[in-house]
Amino acid sequence: MELWQLRTFVEIAETLNFTKASEKLNLTQSAVSHQIKALEEELGVSLFLRGKSGVTVTDAGKTALEYAVRILNEAELMREKIAGREKSLTGRVRVAAATQALVYLFAPLFEDFMDANESIELIFRTTVSTEQTVEDILNGVSDVGFASLAVYSPTLQATELFTDELVLVVGKKHRLAKRAEVLAKEIEKERWILFERGASVRRATDDFFKKIQAEPETALESNDTYFVKLMIEHGLGVSLMPSWAVREEIEKGELAQLKIKNHQLRRSVAMLSLKGAHSAPIRAFIEYVIARKNELQMLARVENG
Repeated sequence: MELWQLRTFVEIAETLNFTKASEKLNLTQSAVSHQIKALEEELGVSLFLRGKSGVTVTDAGKTALEYAVRILNEAELMREKIAGREKSLTGRVRVAAATQALVYLFAPLFEDFMDANESIELIFRTTVSTEQTVEDILNGVSDVGFASLAVYSPTLQATELFTDELVLVVGKKHRLAKRAEVLAKEIEKERWILFERGASVRRATDDFFKKIQAEPETALESNDTYFVKLMIEHGLGVSLMPSWAVREEIEKGELAQLKIKNHQLRRSVAMLSLKGAHSAPIRAFIEYVIARKNELQMLARVENG
């Protein structure tokens, strides 16, 4: 087993395309296929399933991928230390998070990080759920992810960053728009615009309905935050959303937000990465985000009470 075989394996797992992987690695497709075949023979398992619809990673491949990413990170760390480059900040960091979090919360911080570290390339990947964010990291597609807790994986390091709050969001002409607080029983009969199953907001929403023993009437489902807000504004329904995601519309008077009495719909959001060694750019990014925890909490802005 050679490091160059593992690099090829990780590249294919990331692109799910032998041709794209060969182009990025500056190798022929034949050479890439030969490397994977040799690695599969040594491990005694198939790492990929090849079909008309494309390439997928097998279950054995996903397990191998976790180790491959860690081995490559350790090898890079060894090279950095031996060459005296442990503080070298040249490379890339692949970041995964839900679209709304990237746009509304993390974008200013990421911009500052890139300005301060011009030799580090940040690559963003949007995910639709916590599960996908976790899977991206475990599969070597992303180096760092942001997701709501709880996350259970013995191979992941989770660093809690901030707590945010879900609020009831209604249109400006809605009967409850002038209220600051509402009882749960007052909204049971509303038509709801829900995030899709798997999204952390949807998990919190489902938990809320279960707690009040209500069956929501669903108007539509979407993970597109902008679309959800637009539909609320047009009076198609109400929704539960992070308060920071609707701050601009609240300030403009286009939407209204209310708290639900006796219910605090709060989530803890964490930064995720594989346990073990990281390259200098990844370490720098993780340390930078941790140093800005207070700023993130202010952006999320949860009121006490």
